[in-house]
Amino acid sequence: MNKKSVLVIHGGAGVISKSTISKEREEIFLNSLKNILLAGKIILKQGGTSLDVVQEAVRLLEEDPIYNAGKGSVFTELGTNEMDAAIMDGTNLKAGAVGGVSIIRNPIIAARAVMEHTNHCLLVGKGAENFAKSMNLEIVEPSFFFTQNRYDQLLRAKDEKKLILDHDGENLLEKEKEKEKNNQLLTTTISIGVDPIDPKYKMGTVGAVCLDSFGNLAAATSTGGMTNKMHGRVGDTPIIGAGVYANKNVAVSSTGTGEAFMRTVAAFDIAAMMEYGSLSLKDASNKVVMEKLITVGDGGVICVDKYGNIEMPFNTEGMYRGYVIIDNHCENDQNDIINVSIYK
Repeated sequence: MNKKSVLVIHGGAGVISKSTISKEREEIFLNSLKNILLAGKIILKQGGTSLDVVQEAVRLLEEDPIYNAGKGSVFTELGTNEMDAAIMDGTNLKAGAVGGVSIIRNPIIAARAVMEHTNHCLLVGKGAENFAKSMNLEIVEPSFFFTQNRYDQLLRAKDEKKLILDHDGENLLEKEKEKEKNNQLLTTTISIGVDPIDPKYKMGTVGAVCLDSFGNLAAATSTGGMTNKMHGRVGDTPIIGAGVYANKNVAVSSTGTGEAFMRTVAAFDIAAMMEYGSLSLKDASNKVVMEKLITVGDGGVICVDKYGNIEMPFNTEGMYRGYVIIDNHCENDQNDIINVSIYK
């Protein structure tokens, strides 16, 4: 048995707005992260595999509408939701992913099904949805993914004729809210809560990486994409080596400007630096995020290596993140550690 088990999760990265966030709103995010870590901890304590743990952690993130994945996904230019997800098993390099799906309740479950029940790594659109139906996965009406604040973001993005990274559009709503406050014309249509991370610069991918008691590594990532994105746009999340990667040395999940992670093949680059350059996890992940990625885009990664070392570098001012470390040689929880944070 491995000395320790580790689960690390993230819910997106972005620019800090601590001065404008209420303590109550901040606690919503921190409690959500903590509860998901606790759920993952139970699975690990029961002898669950890293694959089971990252899938469940990401599924729970997909179920919480405060994150841009699953239920909380943003809207495309057509007013639809198109979601991407991927999962990878570090023990054998098997991977599965779906892209551009609109009726699968939990894209991460579909991604694992692709990995385990097809000869392919990635299915997209109707093909992925038909496959999910054939596997008896939960299918929902497109309206299931509707949330008012995400739709309001789309309307503001269209008004400003711009594409907005992930769920960054909430900042447009907040600006209008402040403007109307100043003019004493605040209406009930602008009523969303302010996020701890400034939503204009918040990348809404979610993800998880895990080292289980057997020493196996796995990674998973899921997203709703970009507000007002083109119909059919697919980002880095379902691209193996960009949005997610795992081998026998390290597991990585990315969050940020999707096109930048694809252009730098960021997740794989960390693994390659460790394997071919003998860099430590800390040195490899920081070099990729703080030196290479930053030249073309913003974001961060969460990583865990085969020794249980954790790194969570990001070149923005904040990232929703947390981890749980379990001492497998201790019968009770006294040596276990849980940590959640948002800011640097």
